[in-house]
Amino acid sequence: MVCVCLLLASAAAQNTASPALPQAEPSSVTAPITLDHYRVIIEVGIPQPDGTSKRVQAWVDNGNPDQWITQNVAAAMGLNISCDGQVCSGRPNLHAGPFEVLIGGMRIPLPRTKEIKIPSGATGIAPGTHAQMNIPSAVLRNYDVLVDFPGRELTISKPGTIHFKGTGSKVQINPDNGLIQVPSQIENKKYNLSLDLGSPISLLSEELFDKLAGTHPDWPHMTGAIGPANMLGAQDELTLKLMRLDRVQFGSLHLIDVPVAEFPADRIANFQQQAGGGTIGLLGADVFLNYRVGVDYAHSMLYFDIGRTSSFPEFDVVGLTLRPDNDRGFAVIAVAGFEGKPSVPDVQAGDSLTAVDGIPVTNATMGQVWAMLGGSPGQERKLTIERGGKQLTVIANVEHFLATAPDQDEHKRNRSNH
Repeated sequence: MVCVCLLLASAAAQNTASPALPQAEPSSVTAPITLDHYRVIIEVGIPQPDGTSKRVQAWVDNGNPDQWITQNVAAAMGLNISCDGQVCSGRPNLHAGPFEVLIGGMRIPLPRTKEIKIPSGATGIAPGTHAQMNIPSAVLRNYDVLVDFPGRELTISKPGTIHFKGTGSKVQINPDNGLIQVPSQIENKKYNLSLDLGSPISLLSEELFDKLAGTHPDWPHMTGAIGPANMLGAQDELTLKLMRLDRVQFGSLHLIDVPVAEFPADRIANFQQQAGGGTIGLLGADVFLNYRVGVDYAHSMLYFDIGRTSSFPEFDVVGLTLRPDNDRGFAVIAVAGFEGKPSVPDVQAGDSLTAVDGIPVTNATMGQVWAMLGGSPGQERKLTIERGGKQLTVIANVEHFLATAPDQDEHKRNRSNH
């Protein structure tokens, strides 16, 4: 009987699962991305004291060295928050656990030494986005990073892990914050242009913008922020000047018909100070939608691998300039002109856009609304407008803004990006 009991005990012990060994942290992870107004958005985890993680949206912003976090996420991360009017800031609690996020199963430490910026009472870190935090250049500089725009994936890895493909260029990287400047050429003159995949559109200094516009009045141009240029709905977007550059050499890339907006003097001065050099502007995400863009921060190398050759008519849209208006939809702050007259004559500044083709835009992102307002030239969009407490329905046409002349279109169809 004793022998039988011993045998049964031995069998039971063998059938009992051994304690699971802790899994090694991956050295590389790939996460799906959402392009929202051409901004790279991923889902990250915020570790919680009970061992779970809170899932939030994060904006991968290699053109911004500062850490931004919404107030509710800052609270979930245990930050010490202080507010002065509309401005809040936070610092990690030195006695709390690690200050980090999880991408896949990989822990990404966030900088403890700098003050974190917190928009007061906002649901997103910027108007028109649902992202509750960003992954800034000051964090990305510690990794290999690959943004696969055609495949809608982000890979972040420990240095030396990614085997980058495509053509490479030596670039300047600020070692303090990770901002990237790329040797470039416009009109056979050498400049430094920054890489900013967090910007929906490219920007040039006012001085260079005005010089090129004066030298080339035939290049397509317009006034008023629409499409990707309508980033935040700020007041200066009412008079923002846009233009298409005929050709730009950006590192190893030769790009044509690049849409750019002017970079206001106060903003570019701040950007230049952070970059630590004489950059005259930046190339934004819309330029690279056909590419896989890789950054080897450790060796100051930038790689471009073309994945497709699609055309992105980013300015085939309904010509409104919008500002997110909390729970009311989007305020119309301007109507763009087209061929010498208002492109949407039945809409006026001060109206509120509440729906497009019957789909409410309340709580939508800026990118979602502009996707609704885009299309093929001549297509109609049914706009639901609120004016003075009354609701109106307006039929608006999609127009082809920033268009080249027909003979130029034929010529440029025979040219390709390299």
